[in-house]
Amino acid sequence: MKKLQQFTLILLAFVAVFASCGRKEGGQLVGSANRPKWKGINPYGMVYVPSGQLHIGVGDEDLSRSMVARPKSISIQGFFMDDTEITNNEYRQFVDWVTDSIAHRKMDHIVEDTENDQLPPENQLDWSYDIDWEGDAEGDQALEDMYYQGNERFAGRKEIDVDKLVFEFQWYDWQRAAHDRNGNRTSFIHREKIKVYPDTLTWVRDYAYSYNEPMTRNYFWHPAFDDYPVVGVNWKMAKAFCYWRSKLWDMYGETKENTEDFRLPTEHEWEYAARGGRDGAPYPWGAYYTRNAKGCLLANFKPGRGNYPEDGGLYTVKADGYYPNDYGLYCMAGNVAEWTETAYFENSYSFMHDLNPDVRYDAKEEDEKTAKRKVIRGGSWKDVAYFLQTGNRSYEYQDTTKCYIGFRCVLTFLGRSINDF
Repeated sequence: MKKLQQFTLILLAFVAVFASCGRKEGGQLVGSANRPKWKGINPYGMVYVPSGQLHIGVGDEDLSRSMVARPKSISIQGFFMDDTEITNNEYRQFVDWVTDSIAHRKMDHIVEDTENDQLPPENQLDWSYDIDWEGDAEGDQALEDMYYQGNERFAGRKEIDVDKLVFEFQWYDWQRAAHDRNGNRTSFIHREKIKVYPDTLTWVRDYAYSYNEPMTRNYFWHPAFDDYPVVGVNWKMAKAFCYWRSKLWDMYGETKENTEDFRLPTEHEWEYAARGGRDGAPYPWGAYYTRNAKGCLLANFKPGRGNYPEDGGLYTVKADGYYPNDYGLYCMAGNVAEWTETAYFENSYSFMHDLNPDVRYDAKEEDEKTAKRKVIRGGSWKDVAYFLQTGNRSYEYQDTTKCYIGFRCVLTFLGRSINDF
């Protein structure tokens, strides 16, 4: 009996080896083998916005008579969106990562036995090393030029020179690649370097004869503001954050290359998400008014003729400071206005497609200022209620920073819409 069992095991092993060496498809069209499994994702801190139709345009009288948001019916693909604006503490993770990566490189913490040009820069570093910022003489010497020097030091403090915090990000020009069939692939890949530390001086610069210096000194770094939306970030800094977040996901996430990249929303993805499924509603909460039945204000903005603290916040408030809309998104009106991916043209509604409309323009440094306009949405803590309306369009120049503009990320949903069954 024992010999029979041994023979059976040997026979089964032989069959298994024979089968693995043969052609498993048996002559049938069964698709490529060894494909990765895909069960979908549930990104932390994001909510799902289902595919659907949207009637864009102003939800009330067009007070400006500018006709820059004419009514139009469009369809939007499902996507994930951050439930709040990116907060100071979340953006600080990015700044800390850039700071540490520069320090690792200066300390020669490089992956051993690897040609540096064979890996992207973020994968060349050996993150297993600890950085002792207050460490030995060798460490101090290697990192010394990351700090302000000589007369630049204030009150003798040893502080990181934020102008040294530079990050290189990349983006692929899919539009040009689609229309230039004979182009070299390298011409479609763009690499840019940008300083990533928020411009905290906007709190002073944006207002004449107004004492806002405590916000400049404290807003980004003080723990009291950790859960408040980051500001002082221009359009390209927001794009760099999305690129870094995608790389972070790729390096540590389980799904690896099987997901889309994080990015800024298009202006109509933003509008669709802000409406929360309430088509035609002028505000994310659906009503025509900024107060509820009890008279409580529903967003952080400039009520009346300028009673800033009436809504509970003199400046910004926590990123989840008010009730979310029906999609679970917080502060889609007020608090801070938000960058979108979209280039601002007054007449774009007249020529854009009705399927996932997306109007972009890669503005060069030498372009006119009007070519550098990017759509911002949602209104902010310093705006009157008109700018909080879901259909209202505004813009800012992509290379400017303001103390009332932040952003949030989106991630395109892959596959059939969750609600489509």
